[in-house]
Amino acid sequence: MRLHSLESRVVTLFIGLLLTLQLVGFFTIRNTIDSNARSAIEESLKLNEKILLRLLDQNAQKLIQGAIVLAKEYAFREAIGTHDTETIVSTLSNHGKRIGSDLTMLVGLDRKITASSSATAAGNLSHSLQQSVAALIQTAEKSGSAASTTIVDGKPYQMVVVPIEAPVTISWVVMAIPIGKTLVSDMHELSLMQISLLTTGKNGWTPNVSTLSDGQAAELTHLIPPPEKKVSYLPNIQIDEDQYSTRIIQLAQNEQASTVAVLQLSISQAVAPYKKLQLNLLILTVFGAVVASIISAITARRITGPVRQLAETARRLGAGDYTAAINVKQKDEIGDLARTFTTMRDGIAQREKEISRLAYWDTLTNLPNRALFTDMLEEAIAMARAHEKSCYVLMMDLDRFKHVNDVMGHRFGDILLNQVAIRLSDELGAGATKPARLGGDEFAILLPNGSKEEALHLAHRILRSLEKPISIEDQTVDLGAGIGIAGFPDHASDTHTLLSRVEVAMYAAKLGNSGAVIYSPDIDKGSQQSLSLLSELRAALEQQAFRMYVQPKVGLDHGQVIAVEALVRWVHPERGFIFPDQFIPFAEQTGFIRQLTHWIMNEAARVCSLWNKQGLHLKISVNISTRDLMDQDLPTKFAQILQQHQVDAASFCLEITESAIMDDPVRAFQTLDRLHAMGLDLSIDDFGTGYSSLAYLKRLPVDELKIDKSFVLKMEKDIDDTKIVKSTIDLGHNMGLRVVAEGVENAEVMALLKELGCDQAQGYFISKPMPSTDLPAWLEKWQQNNPAS
Repeated sequence: MRLHSLESRVVTLFIGLLLTLQLVGFFTIRNTIDSNARSAIEESLKLNEKILLRLLDQNAQKLIQGAIVLAKEYAFREAIGTHDTETIVSTLSNHGKRIGSDLTMLVGLDRKITASSSATAAGNLSHSLQQSVAALIQTAEKSGSAASTTIVDGKPYQMVVVPIEAPVTISWVVMAIPIGKTLVSDMHELSLMQISLLTTGKNGWTPNVSTLSDGQAAELTHLIPPPEKKVSYLPNIQIDEDQYSTRIIQLAQNEQASTVAVLQLSISQAVAPYKKLQLNLLILTVFGAVVASIISAITARRITGPVRQLAETARRLGAGDYTAAINVKQKDEIGDLARTFTTMRDGIAQREKEISRLAYWDTLTNLPNRALFTDMLEEAIAMARAHEKSCYVLMMDLDRFKHVNDVMGHRFGDILLNQVAIRLSDELGAGATKPARLGGDEFAILLPNGSKEEALHLAHRILRSLEKPISIEDQTVDLGAGIGIAGFPDHASDTHTLLSRVEVAMYAAKLGNSGAVIYSPDIDKGSQQSLSLLSELRAALEQQAFRMYVQPKVGLDHGQVIAVEALVRWVHPERGFIFPDQFIPFAEQTGFIRQLTHWIMNEAARVCSLWNKQGLHLKISVNISTRDLMDQDLPTKFAQILQQHQVDAASFCLEITESAIMDDPVRAFQTLDRLHAMGLDLSIDDFGTGYSSLAYLKRLPVDELKIDKSFVLKMEKDIDDTKIVKSTIDLGHNMGLRVVAEGVENAEVMALLKELGCDQAQGYFISKPMPSTDLPAWLEKWQQNNPAS
């Protein structure tokens, strides 16, 4: 049994509780016995004190009776009358011996001792004795006789006095017996009590007689307090190895000495009868602890046995083994726990199976996902490496899927992805490796032991199968795809690199509309350059390397500048000035154009606010791209910019190309409606180069048409361009729109546009794009050279 196990702790708890209860009971009983014994001893000492005093009183009465007999003896009285001293002494001596009196005396009416049975002459008796006799006679004169305890030669005596009458008092008889061995022995035999008579003098207590040994009696004299403290009870004194409760009784006291009787009962002897009971209790405690240990061990094993089994099952569960049986048949709480554990195990197994399915299988198409495909590819590479063969991967991304998903809804898009998965599986045939869905509209196919030719042939088959329209809910969808191809060991030696390179090939196929492309280092180099360009664009935005340039727009009816177009320029720290054509298309392709649009709009609002403070009020045109139109939060972002710089929406015009609108007309219309509702003007940029219908144009909430510069540049020499420009101007005016012509590079074109009724002109003839900070100075010169007509 391990020290820190649950079983050992249960056993320890049970034994600990039992021992605690047993020990508490043991010590409680022991203390109760001790307390009761001491109380009984104290009561016994009080009782023995009464017995001692009764014995002393009985002895006194015996002496009084003996003295009375002597006082009434005729011969004795006659001897007193004739002063026959010899007869008096002889009578005192003989009578004293008969009743056991050690000292018998005759005292005259003058209270002086005239005769004594003691061999010592009466005149040599102690002064203290004479005082005691005189005091006792004084008491006897009132009551007829008297008795008391006194000290004679340092020893306690019982003394009585009776008168000798003939018929009047002629003398007094005094008798005294020592309080000694006989009395002490009788008391000891009667009560098993230790009794000592102590007398104090100049040197402290002196034992007169004691039932203790001489050494113990001598030790006792040091433990009894002096008489002046008047202590009557000592609950506990130690003599040798025994403890006593002690009662102190004052027997006699005079000016020189004091005598006490010390009654003692042994505490050890008093509790001795209970020692056996305590021993039995101790034996019972030990026996109970042993029995409790056995019972608690059995109980703990019944509790911990199933728990250990459950713990072992839990360890097997942790290792992925869900088949372990739980053989616990108990019907108590442990059984409930085991049954609950079984339910939990089955639930975990089911969830583990579901988690595994979710982790490795695509829930929409029921195809392997990226994680499972990666494992399959690693296994295929390992097999190919072991057998010195090759394996190839095809990665496919659908064309126009995002457009379909946005227009038709996500449910329609999910059905479309399922149909594509079915076509891919059918193309591969039964028993072949399943295609995998990597995410979104990306799919991958693994050809273990396949060659480059087989991979390319399969890619063409898949592309041909996707050329067939897919019908979903009475809707026909035409799909294309870009497929990248890469293999081991031709293009990569590990899974991660191979997936990366096949993805590069796939994007190359998408960008080049090439159908299927096999990876080559040249493609990867271009990808790295693109990645580098994207990093540089982000750094340029953070480092404020972009600049806002403006190109003026002139009203043809009066020749004054009424608006400008905001253009972005990039000042690279190493390559210098970079024109938009070198980075704008890439920004649109990667989505960075959204951040760039936000920057140019914010900068245009800042400049507009500055110009307004300078009294310069010009409408500023800002270009927005296809990705901007797809951003449903674009109106909110622009509103925040306008509020931040405190400028009116009417001060801006947003230029959108026809192709940007036609990529997703529904979402484009929603965004444009919200922008127009804010008060922003909208302009169709590069009008005439797209494929928009007049029906779409009529529905758009636009305010301006901007004729593409390809029709304007040489219109003074090309009659067809002139006709197109003329038609566009008429169309715009008929629809209530203003018309702007860009690409004006000479006076002839500008004059012709004015003649055709065009509203505004923009081009190098008026001004090249310039930094926004240069416009106020340029505008002042323009107004000087071109006064309003």
